[in-house]
Amino acid sequence: MWVTFDALAVPAIGVMARRARRDVEDRQIPLLGVMGAFVFAAQMINFPVGAGTSGHLVGGTLLAIVLGPWAAALVMTAILAMQAFLFQDGGILALGTNICNMAIVGVFAGYLPYFLWGRSSSKAPRSAAIFAGGVLSVLVSAALALSQLLISGVPMPRRLLLISMAVFFASALIEGAITLASIRAIERLNPLWVRAPAERSSRAPVLAVILAVILGAALAVAGVLLASNSPDGIEQILATRGGIEPSWMRRALVSLAGIAAAFAVCVVVGKMLARRQRSVIETAKQVGAGSA
Repeated sequence: MWVTFDALAVPAIGVMARRARRDVEDRQIPLLGVMGAFVFAAQMINFPVGAGTSGHLVGGTLLAIVLGPWAAALVMTAILAMQAFLFQDGGILALGTNICNMAIVGVFAGYLPYFLWGRSSSKAPRSAAIFAGGVLSVLVSAALALSQLLISGVPMPRRLLLISMAVFFASALIEGAITLASIRAIERLNPLWVRAPAERSSRAPVLAVILAVILGAALAVAGVLLASNSPDGIEQILATRGGIEPSWMRRALVSLAGIAAAFAVCVVVGKMLARRQRSVIETAKQVGAGSA
């Protein structure tokens, strides 16, 4: 099954890149780097969620609201790829699955409430939309991940699934709160850094329908399972961790290197998208001039 998602992720990345280049301008390139580095750093900070487990910020909704969903999906893909190839976090074989779950479905599911209700001039509905986006992003990604594990034959007793539901729900609430607080802080620094929701005339409603179908299918397969009983998502379920814990200095140096690398990679991605967009515009101008 993992190979199937790897195969799906490759063309999906191409689609995300083509759509994202329409939204990325030269002045937004540093913002891509800053947001990518911030989310990368935030994902390394675990917070307790009860039952001896912990979680961390995923950041898909935060990226989608600031950068737009297509650019956010691409930045999240870059973050997941760096974690897999440079830090052996998440696994290379599961990279395609993680991209589908978090960078595609998670990002667009988190953007959906903001797309539907984020235009409100009233503060309360807009805040509720941002919070709901953070919650929905985690729940959808968790449902898909646990469904995939069940289909793959990973044993999960009913009690474990019920605990998982409670833990993932707690993580989702914390994700929503952090997302809302982060957006408010960014708006205080510069309101222009937060994008307005896409127009209803865009293809976002189609994406919403697709996401609803995916979510419904995932929940039908998985049943009642919206959480993870592990220190970091599903790692304890699979019992993949072990060995000697590295020193705090080594962890700090690795973390700083990862943050710097995330910033650099996202800036490079932004420059490539902006350069591609400029070339498309110039080609269109030349064609228009020639026809005139």
